[in-house]
Amino acid sequence: REQQMRCSRVEAAYVKRSNDVVQMFRDKDLPWPPRGIFLRAFKRDAMLELWGKEAKGNAYVLVKRYQICASSGNLGPKRRVGDGQVPEGFYHVRTFNPASNFHLSLGLDYPNASDRILGGKGPPGGDIFIHGNCVTIGCIPVTDPMIEEIYIVAVEARSNGQQRIPVHIFPGKLDEAGLADLLREAGEESELARFWINLQEGYEVFEKTHVLPDIKVGRSGRYRFNVRH
Repeated sequence: REQQMRCSRVEAAYVKRSNDVVQMFRDKDLPWPPRGIFLRAFKRDAMLELWGKEAKGNAYVLVKRYQICASSGNLGPKRRVGDGQVPEGFYHVRTFNPASNFHLSLGLDYPNASDRILGGKGPPGGDIFIHGNCVTIGCIPVTDPMIEEIYIVAVEARSNGQQRIPVHIFPGKLDEAGLADLLREAGEESELARFWINLQEGYEVFEKTHVLPDIKVGRSGRYRFNVRH
């Protein structure tokens, strides 16, 4: 927080938004500053969710939904530089950028281990952000006022000890009906279908428990999920 507050945009965001974000957490009976946060995006629904961790245990509570105001590419993962795709998979916030060209931004650790394996030999690209404004090539824009809220929450979570802020990005809701709809489009035996079925495993773990699984990547690029208790 101390480092970020030296930046004028962050300082201004705190002046405008801090009371609102504190109230958001209090309304959900969640501690402030946050014990932990989690971001989950759905490309088809153009929605970004902010979750906060309960005071006791590992379960998360939905705090707020934000509209993703612009998109690029198609449903499906990002596999190479310049493809315009928004990634799909399991990531973390890697960087805080208070001097972004798009107001404020949170950089993701794309490409992850799965992306590097499944993307083949070509360069996978990078510089994927959740940011302000309302334009994008492969990123997740939520407008300036909304990134101010998300940025403040992320700063407070990091300052309160959360070193890794998870960000899960899905093509859409991966419940039974949602996945079936996606598979009809992709072809049930396709490589894309297999990828989405793998993502659904992680989606379902969280949906059933609201506890984030431990996630690892096998040699094939497939995600593996271990449930926390």
